[in-house]
Amino acid sequence: MGLIVFPIVAMVLSRRPQPEQKRYTLPLGYMIAVTGGIIGLHRFYVKSMIGLVYIPIFLFILYANSQEHDARTVLSDYQNQMRVAERVLEREEGRVAEARADLDEIRAAVEAAEEGSFARRGAERRLERAESTIATGEERLTEARATIEQMGPQRDEASVARAFWDTAAGYAFYAILALLAIDFVLLPGLVKRANAALPAHEEMTEAEKALRAAEAEEGPKHDRDYAENWIDRLSLFCGEFVAYWAVIAVFVYYYEVIARYVFGSPTNWAHESMYLMFGMQYLISGAYAMMTESHVRVDIFYAPLSRPKKAWVDLLTSIFFFIFAGTLLVTSWIFAMDALAVPTGNSVVSEWARGNLGFFEMLGSLSGGQWTDPNIRWGEISFNEWEVPLWPMKWVMVMGGLLLVLQGVSKLSKDIREIARGN
Repeated sequence: MGLIVFPIVAMVLSRRPQPEQKRYTLPLGYMIAVTGGIIGLHRFYVKSMIGLVYIPIFLFILYANSQEHDARTVLSDYQNQMRVAERVLEREEGRVAEARADLDEIRAAVEAAEEGSFARRGAERRLERAESTIATGEERLTEARATIEQMGPQRDEASVARAFWDTAAGYAFYAILALLAIDFVLLPGLVKRANAALPAHEEMTEAEKALRAAEAEEGPKHDRDYAENWIDRLSLFCGEFVAYWAVIAVFVYYYEVIARYVFGSPTNWAHESMYLMFGMQYLISGAYAMMTESHVRVDIFYAPLSRPKKAWVDLLTSIFFFIFAGTLLVTSWIFAMDALAVPTGNSVVSEWARGNLGFFEMLGSLSGGQWTDPNIRWGEISFNEWEVPLWPMKWVMVMGGLLLVLQGVSKLSKDIREIARGN
């Protein structure tokens, strides 16, 4: 939902007319408080230096968590050593007791056997093994008891240290929450005072004046100026849509950092989800990059040419482009169908991908349960514990290939028209 809803909301908000004079807004203040309030960014937003109070508390949380992590590592090491020693006690005490119980019987067998006979030599070997077992076992028991006696106090000390730093970090975090709760109440007044402190008319700096003059001389240039037909507008929309996904990555990685270093609870989904999201962004924005000519290329010989000559070059090299784009589209279609048809997939769509259902039969079998039943799996999934479905990403490859082919058709038509005008 974030990949779909957030870009739409962001596109609507970005098209709102911006006020001529800079103003502080309450919604933005609350958003900053929610996302960065843990270090007082909402206070800095309204020019309040009280935000500096948050920073040492936050740094103390990081330090306390670091100390708690170290204490937990030490405690785990002591506990492992004590568990090993306890297992040695449990194992060796039984062996030593059994060997001692058999020792008198083995000695009697040695005494009863004839000197130099096979029975005598066998009994002596059993006696030697029993005595070796007792000696070795006693040595191991002594070491294990010494380990338990030594590690016990150290384990308790490490446990106390871990509990202390964990409690200290918790109290510091509660202090930040208390400060945030107070600031949530005070924020409307803070925003009002910050706006009241703004000058009635803000003078532009020399750099801003020079930039405005350069923009006025050059004229407005927007991506929409590249759009000449519905294919261009589609590529423009898709490129702008997925561009806002980068903002989602900021929030996700911010959450991951806070969860990992403040709460000591890293996620198992943040890195992989962003990895997949940027892959989809790359695929969908390919047509946008082609339309706006924002991709990287070496054009030492191409740049000096006139527009008709460039059109001829583009027309000839489009052969290689369509070979690549067509291969991408066909290959991604195969990948997408294979992703739905993997043996673990048991939805009706997977059955269709495997050829067990017709297309219209599959559509007629779709129901709400296909989307909500946890026992129904739609094809390929990732191989980690998150088990995210991978088939949507494979179908985005198809979308990216199709958009690229369409944009190639649009570029081809533009080149043909340019050549016709030049002639």
